[in-house]
Amino acid sequence: MKITLATHYGMCFGVRDALRTTRQLADAQPVTILGELVHNPLVQADLAARGVHSADLHHPGQASTETVVITAHGAADKDRAAWVSAGFAVTDTTCPLVRKAHTALAQLVAAGFHPVIIGQATHVEVRGLAGDFPQADILLEETEISALGQHEKIGVVSQTTQPIVKVQRLIQCLRERFPNSEVVFRDTVCQPTKDRQTALEQLCQQNEVVVVVGGRHSNNTRQLVLAAQALGVRAFQVERAEDLRPDWFHGVHRVGLTAGTSTLEETVAAVQVRLEHLGTMAA
Repeated sequence: MKITLATHYGMCFGVRDALRTTRQLADAQPVTILGELVHNPLVQADLAARGVHSADLHHPGQASTETVVITAHGAADKDRAAWVSAGFAVTDTTCPLVRKAHTALAQLVAAGFHPVIIGQATHVEVRGLAGDFPQADILLEETEISALGQHEKIGVVSQTTQPIVKVQRLIQCLRERFPNSEVVFRDTVCQPTKDRQTALEQLCQQNEVVVVVGGRHSNNTRQLVLAAQALGVRAFQVERAEDLRPDWFHGVHRVGLTAGTSTLEETVAAVQVRLEHLGTMAA
């Protein structure tokens, strides 16, 4: 069984920087993370082993340490300010590309555009984007566009981990739904997400099965799985090597391997070793 690793996969620079900063803080003092630093249980376990605490971003003041960390997913300015006002030392590990999305949305609103965010309404990144703009509409599917109100100017940004093809389709639907409105889109889908989606398409052209490594609650990992399935390839998501099932690969000769942007390199390596072992057994 031949295993092909994607040309782009795994932990992006934003997540890597956030993890490094938080580990360094935890080695020097007690630290509380306001939410999940990244949506990956192995990373969470590593941080817990270092004594890192957790608290709810939306409950300012309810942390057991003086130092708190805003996650790579970002936060609304009002939430960040609330923790500072409560007397906490705030370390902000927001990914620079998420910051770019916040800036783009603020600029659109300042220019008189009604804000629209493409993304999962319950996701921490989207909640952060909408936190300072309660008037914003959030949508993820074409069917939700019909419920939007009429506005002369509509400004759109996207959750950074949404598939760019889906985002572009939704923008086209918005323009068709509101032909008399000025619809402006600021592309805030991050480059690592785009790179991993493109690399996945190449994997799907070359392989019968694709394995995607990443946390169950990771949006970009889930999007990789959905994209592979949409291309007609069997795809399985695992969090660790032990999740692989031998029956997935019966009669399979070519397997592609990729990972979401919050997945540790050592996890991907362990999955690859396990795949190679399964391939040897099948032979």
